[in-house]
Amino acid sequence: METCIVNTPLGYTKIVGDSDGITSVTVLNTDEKITDILPEVLEDCAIQLKEYFEGVRKQFSLKLNPQGTDFQKKVWNQLEQIPYGKTISYLELSKQLGDVKAIRAVANANGKNPFWIIVPCHRVIGSDGSLTGYAGGLHRKQWLLNYESPFKQLSLF
Repeated sequence: METCIVNTPLGYTKIVGDSDGITSVTVLNTDEKITDILPEVLEDCAIQLKEYFEGVRKQFSLKLNPQGTDFQKKVWNQLEQIPYGKTISYLELSKQLGDVKAIRAVANANGKNPFWIIVPCHRVIGSDGSLTGYAGGLHRKQWLLNYESPFKQLSLF
């Protein structure tokens, strides 16, 4: 398993994977030493993250190798269907998965998503439009939603 640390506008990000695919992308809450030479199997992921933050990439095309239960993988696959710049509620996500009563299980699986930004769990919000839990911190979730919004907030000054 290879690991690297890259810097993003939202903090240091750890990428883990091997020839079978990327197993996790996580934002860190600590300062880390940026990897000088990226392992070849992680280069594409680092490049695509950079492109995302430069505004030239709206969808990722990476070989992912998620580690989780079948249910978690089903939720994560559904998250990938949420378009850039759009949000859905946990209730709507549960409906899409075929079981409105599974909302807590869906929210739990969403919170265990190992692919920060790449599998866009930040695009799932409360039914009332509120930001709800986010492993990367609500400030990052808000930043990402603002960044992806087709309606940019203009400053008056």
